[in-house]
Amino acid sequence: MEYEGYCVKCKEKRTIKDGVVTETAKGRKMAKGKCPVCGTTVTRFLSNKEAA
Repeated sequence: MEYEGYCVKCKEKRTIKDGVVTETAKGRKMAKGKCPVCGTTVTRFLSNKEAA
């Protein structure tokens, strides 16, 4: 699945490349991947509907 997250380095919303859904230490789901432009790690917290 493709997710869109905010790249802090580019200061724009980017589509997360090779995104993987992971879980934080507190149990929240998040999409994590690389920015297609600069290669910085981009993350986005997911809602319960998106994570399912």
